[in-house]
Amino acid sequence: MTATYTFDVFSSLDGYGGVSGGDWGGYWGKQGPELLDHRLSLYESEQRMVFGANTYRAFAQMLASSTEESEVRDPWVTRMRSLPATVVSTRLKGPLDWPDATIVSGDAVDIVARLKQESDVPLRSHGSLSMNRALLAAGLVDRLQVTLFPVITGQTGDDPIFQGAADFDLELLENRTLDGHIQELIYRPTLH
Repeated sequence: MTATYTFDVFSSLDGYGGVSGGDWGGYWGKQGPELLDHRLSLYESEQRMVFGANTYRAFAQMLASSTEESEVRDPWVTRMRSLPATVVSTRLKGPLDWPDATIVSGDAVDIVARLKQESDVPLRSHGSLSMNRALLAAGLVDRLQVTLFPVITGQTGDDPIFQGAADFDLELLENRTLDGHIQELIYRPTLH
């Protein structure tokens, strides 16, 4: 049986995964209790996280510089960090500052194809944009989960999520509104 792979990403309405500069704050300042509770529920079941090296470094750096009270340590992030993780990298060396993380060196497409065959639990990647664009193109992403925040970051947008990606048709599998203004859209992608 093949494990399901979910590419999970936060996005502004104009397709950016983050901001550089500005005064937005985490979650673009739009999170509420429904979003945070829902995110925690997504990570309650056993699964394996898959990160590219850049996303792993960003998470590790954010967590290392955060305080117990900061939004970086929201309960869903703490739960995500407790899950087993595979970090795809040709340059990183261990040990990693993640409780149960393994570095696997090689091509992400080959690594994730093998993980999908071998894993007894679903696979999930939060972020890791360039890696997940390659996995989308290879047909390895089963679910594309976009959490759409009600902001346009035309001046400060950073990390265009789908820049350079192939063309895809998307079948809507689930959708929900959280805190009255955040949209979660879950799609099944197929190459167009």
